[in-house]
Amino acid sequence: MQPRNMSMSGVVDLAAVKAAQEAKTKAEQARAEAARQGGGGAVSPADLVMNVDEAGFERDVLQRSTEVPVVIDFWAEWCEPCKQLSPVLERLALEYSGRFVLAKVDVDANQMLMQQFGIQGIPAVFAVVAGQALPLFQGAAGEAQIRQTLDQLVQVAEQRFGLTGLTVDPDAEAGAAPAAAPAPAGPYDALLEAAVQALDAGDFGGAVQAYKNVLSDDPGNSEARLGLAQAELLQRVQSLDAQQVRKDAAEKPSDAQAQIAAADLDLVGGHVEDAFGRLIDTVRRTVGDDRDTVRLRLLELFDVVGAEDPRVTTARRALARALF
Repeated sequence: MQPRNMSMSGVVDLAAVKAAQEAKTKAEQARAEAARQGGGGAVSPADLVMNVDEAGFERDVLQRSTEVPVVIDFWAEWCEPCKQLSPVLERLALEYSGRFVLAKVDVDANQMLMQQFGIQGIPAVFAVVAGQALPLFQGAAGEAQIRQTLDQLVQVAEQRFGLTGLTVDPDAEAGAAPAAAPAPAGPYDALLEAAVQALDAGDFGGAVQAYKNVLSDDPGNSEARLGLAQAELLQRVQSLDAQQVRKDAAEKPSDAQAQIAAADLDLVGGHVEDAFGRLIDTVRRTVGDDRDTVRLRLLELFDVVGAEDPRVTTARRALARALF
């Protein structure tokens, strides 16, 4: 695939001058607030490259873009050109020493972001500056072209938005692991145990609420996230008439709700591949809101099974092919 959109010359046309000024003002206010709260200090070279998912996108990309341009590398494990481009971008992020940060997005695991950015193929590289998205290029590109694009991005960010980048601690070891985040408030053992007991008693609504209570304080709690997905699934199928659901699914192959209900029953019955395959096939047959509803349910079922399960990995790839 040939690179395109390499020039930043059209950036000014992407937003009106008034919108740019408003974005600049918001960026300045955000930087002032960060400074007031003690933020804005030197960062480690390891902080210049990060893996970003849908859950952390607002924090890691949108909010960070009020301090420094964020370059987004949309990639996938199966994408050979990505394996050539990504190391170059990572090396340049370190070399530019805080003038931009690199956010790596795995499209197989974050297809909503891929859809929101209107990406038709990967690798694809965007930037977000003061909350505004700018397309940089798609496909493989030479290092000289990439440097030229990054130089233009840095210039635009500084001149139009007043973003001068981050200060990098020269004494920090490049590639070192970032400092561990503080442990979340807790403990959650009692809440998690209450959720398990509610599940055992068939009180799926109670289990859902207990898991949500944990996640409200600790959104990254993997045990609570997995438990919530399972509890919500059991709650959905509790009142289903299995025979009628199967009949409707057989008679209405393009009916999103009929296929979603049948997929829920498939998964509860242990037929994981059947549930995934049913919804992927439905994605291919539907459009618009129905298609997005099916896709979102499939992502929920991925959470039920667990991201590390190889069946989820395989289904994510199949979903990407179905969508694009």
